[in-house]
Amino acid sequence: MTTETCKTSSAPYLATLLPAMIVLSASAGLSQEVSYPIVDTMQDTCFDLTGDSIVCPSEGEPLYGQDAQHPRLAAAYTDKGDGTVLDNNTGLLWQKTPRNDRLQYADALAYCDALDIAGRSDWRVPSIKELYALADFRGELLKPEDGTPTPYIDTEMFDFEYPDGQMIFAGQYWSSTLYVKGPVMNGRNQGAFGFNFADGHIKAYGTGLDFYTGAEAASSGLANGPADGKAPGNYVRCVAGEENVYGVNAFVDNGDGTVTDDATGRMWQQDDDGTRREWAETLAYCEALELAGHDDWYLPNSKELQSIVDYDRTGFPAIDTSVFGITQDSETLDYWTSTTFGDIKSHANVIAFGKALSKAGDQTDYTDWHGAGAQRSSIKTLNGQELSEEDLCSVNACDVDRPDNLVRCVR
Repeated sequence: MTTETCKTSSAPYLATLLPAMIVLSASAGLSQEVSYPIVDTMQDTCFDLTGDSIVCPSEGEPLYGQDAQHPRLAAAYTDKGDGTVLDNNTGLLWQKTPRNDRLQYADALAYCDALDIAGRSDWRVPSIKELYALADFRGELLKPEDGTPTPYIDTEMFDFEYPDGQMIFAGQYWSSTLYVKGPVMNGRNQGAFGFNFADGHIKAYGTGLDFYTGAEAASSGLANGPADGKAPGNYVRCVAGEENVYGVNAFVDNGDGTVTDDATGRMWQQDDDGTRREWAETLAYCEALELAGHDDWYLPNSKELQSIVDYDRTGFPAIDTSVFGITQDSETLDYWTSTTFGDIKSHANVIAFGKALSKAGDQTDYTDWHGAGAQRSSIKTLNGQELSEEDLCSVNACDVDRPDNLVRCVR
């Protein structure tokens, strides 16, 4: 006998933002119901530019419009008591306790395909948009002397273990979403996206194959990778549910400078204004925006902005350019979100619509290390603070980190 346990946030989230189910015409001429409810980041604290927590500002005050001030659809789960957890918002069924060792990409696909839990055998590796729905941005990765870390996942519902030893930050979980725009890391490796539930990033990771030939990669591309030169692999949490439904957009060009996604219920600023801003200016810009007769625009949180990434497009930028305009003033087309980065709170999350540039210690040039569609972070301002090596670099690479990024507002 199994016992179900339900959990729903009691915060004043707006149930009215649940999008209605819509009907799209499938390519085979059949119809299927498609809904893409964006689960909230659950970030419930406001922060200043240097990373200190603050009383959330009032409307019209500096730094108003942060993630915590625009709460949306609260995460809600049911522990089925049989080794699975149901996401009540997305309808996806998740493996509660993942296998606690790293697998190569192909091995992760095979593992989920062979999994049999709760009488179901239709398990698979989730897409990156499905996986990101589980991300909880109340997480923070702390040094031992600073306190106990909090994973970027609800550990009341899902089992999670930090890696042992010095690699506590390496809690990457595979998605099935391959990076199709080019190689990652050393300019040769095929990548697939994953989310790091230890340190709160989306990045592309080496699958162990060469992007151009499909043969085994000559090296992991990591200066501090495994001694055998193979990709280190990631963890995997399998999911069950209909594929190619959650995460599918239904964009409508409204002809007034806005685009509506009927699948998520969000309306987007169609063209960014081409101006790079620091984070505080970006929050103020969206709060003050008047467009198409609407004055309730705001800076999107991480999950909202990631919802419009086009991971299937083989070229840059990683957005549907048939409906969106996008400034392409550099290789790095990072767009601000309202979500403060939990590990380094002087930073806010950004979504890369262009190349996610980094370089390893042996590289002289930056390369598309993490892939367009990555979620990384940028320093909110350089006024009164500096970027440290700790901000910029991991054990494997140093990222491009600039305080002036682009913006696309939402309502």
